[in-house]
Parts: sequence; C-alpha cells; structure tokens
Amino acid sequence: MHKLSISDIVSRIRTGTPFEAVAEDYSFTIKIEEYAPYICGAVHDGHQFRKSLWEPCLHTEYERWYEEDPYTKEMVQTHPIVIAGCDSRFEYDLNRAPETAIYTDAWGKQLWKRPLTETEKSHSLRKHHAFYEVVHALVHQIESRYGKALVFDMHSYNWKRWDREVPCWNLGTANIDNDRFGSQARAWSQKLGGMTLPNGIASTSKINDTFQGNGHFLKYITQNFKDTLVLATEIAKVYCDEYEGTIYPEVVRSVEQQLKELIPLQVKEFQRDTL
Repeated sequence: MHKLSISDIVSRIRTGTPFEAVAEDYSFTIKIEEYAPYICGAVHDGHQFRKSLWEPCLHTEYERWYEEDPYTKEMVQTHPIVIAGCDSRFEYDLNRAPETAIYTDAWGKQLWKRPLTETEKSHSLRKHHAFYEVVHALVHQIESRYGKALVFDMHSYNWKRWDREVPCWNLGTANIDNDRFGSQARAWSQKLGGMTLPNGIASTSKINDTFQGNGHFLKYITQNFKDTLVLATEIAKVYCDEYEGTIYPEVVRSVEQQLKELIPLQVKEFQRDTL
C-alpha cells in the first residue's frame, strides 16, 4: 500500500493502473487489484477522530462507534475494487451532501460544546470533497470500460433500537431507477435473504423497510452516472453486541465469505440482463 495525494490517486485511475493506497491525509483507503465492472464502498467504516475535536465533542468514543458501521469494509475486502472511509462520520459524513456533512447534533444529542470554527469545518470538508473527486474518477473509469457499473454501498444499522421486528438485511432503493434496475435490486435482496449465518441468526432481507437509500454516496453516483446502479445494502448489527461494543468475528467472517460468492453472481446478472 502506498500513501498518495489525491492527484496521484486520480491519475492512476485515469490511466487504468492497479494500485492500493491510503490518501496522504489518511482519510480513506482505496484498493484496485483490477478494473472490474463493480465497486465496493464502505463510507462509514472509519472511526478516526482528529485530536483537535476531542475536547469540544460531547459524544463519547462509544457513542461515536455505536453510530458508525464497523467492519463493513472487512465484509467486502476480498473484492477487486474497495474504497472506504477512515474518518468517523462524526467529523464529516461522507454519506451526506457537503452542506450537511458536519453535524451540529447527532441522534438527538448536541455534538459540540461550542460551534466549530470555520477552519475546523474547512479542514473536514476538504477531505469530503477529495473523496468524491476520487469516486467520480473511479466510476467514470469503470463505466467507460464496461458501459455500466455496479456499486455495492455497504452499511450497518443498530437493530436493537427499533421497537418492532426488523430485517437482517435492508436494501434502500428509493433513489435508483427502479423501472430499469428494480429487478436487479430484488434479485440482490433475495440473495442476501438466502444466506446461512452462525449462531442461529436469521438472514431475513427486505427492501425499503428500515432505510430507503437516501444517502449522498448513492445519490451522487446515480445523479452523475446514469448507467451505474448503486445497491445501498444495510446489515443489522447482528455481527456485534451494539450495546457492549463486542465484535463477533465468526459472523463477520461468514458474511465476508458468502459475499465473496454472492457479489460476483449479482455482477454477472447485472452485466447480462441490464440494458
């Protein structure tokens, strides 16, 4: 893995060069083993929180971890193209538009003891902008090569906070072209629902049940690339104890191994069946 500037990362993508890198400010990682027709993204995988924000932040480290999506990068790490955030969404949220990416409050609790300075905000928003500069170059390269692209937008959610039964997997499709891609979304949901998970976990799967796919990552790609389908894929945090912070590695590994088989199957169908 190399440490590269944004311009170097974009340059390598534009020339079709395989590489693995961390951004020079350590805000995200990208791996391109080969320019395959699909991308895996984990924008909320990160937990880094720069030191200048520690003192003014009212949320504890656990409260931040609770709302992040830990191990979502690990679930897709074997795939040829993986891009993942390293910074916590509590610094800036890659799944929100720039104007709302820096929280003032989070999940009903004020986030900062005092308003952040414009210098602090600008620091974070530069990283947000750089990430999307790379995303744009990457999706453009894949669409140019294959005529279309498939993006697996991986997230997790806290299922225990719901006061009703919720699915193990939720697929958000409110912002995709359902006339064109709806059958692909349904096929992906069915594949997720067919998993066999450890510890008696039922791999139920629904569409637009807990979330509808309103994230900026999906919207940005969909609005800029009409031949790319983003599958906003949420797993309930059945792979950890969301209240204790304990990760269940056997569940993470099971998900990883099954996605290793299921994602290429979905890509093959997408390439074959989508006009």
